[in-house]
Amino acid sequence: MPKKAQGKPRIPPAARERPVVQHKVVELSLVDEGTLERTLNQWVGEGWTFESLHFAMRESSKRPAMAFVLFTREGLPAPVDEHSIRQRLRALSEGRERHAPQTSAPPVSAHEPERPRTGPRR
Repeated sequence: MPKKAQGKPRIPPAARERPVVQHKVVELSLVDEGTLERTLNQWVGEGWTFESLHFAMRESSKRPAMAFVLFTREGLPAPVDEHSIRQRLRALSEGRERHAPQTSAPPVSAHEPERPRTGPRR
């Protein structure tokens, strides 16, 4: 039986030499000039290239309810850490873990504060 690798995460051999395009989607629930500027400046400053901006509209308002900012960058593929993946799957199957793990990326979006309603409720 082959020995399990416990050391460094591995990168598949076919992907070691060629760069891949990585994508990042940032969801914003507060859509204003400041939030958009901070988001763009933060991720472009970290080496990502701005690709596009998409708005999700409310039927009852002309202001967007949410925005999705898309970025790309070239780089080597992320290494595959099979040991961590197996541990996480085991914990999920045994009911020890119920939520998705927190990423190390800093939070970018802020939640929109509750606004008083001025019109009739639907």
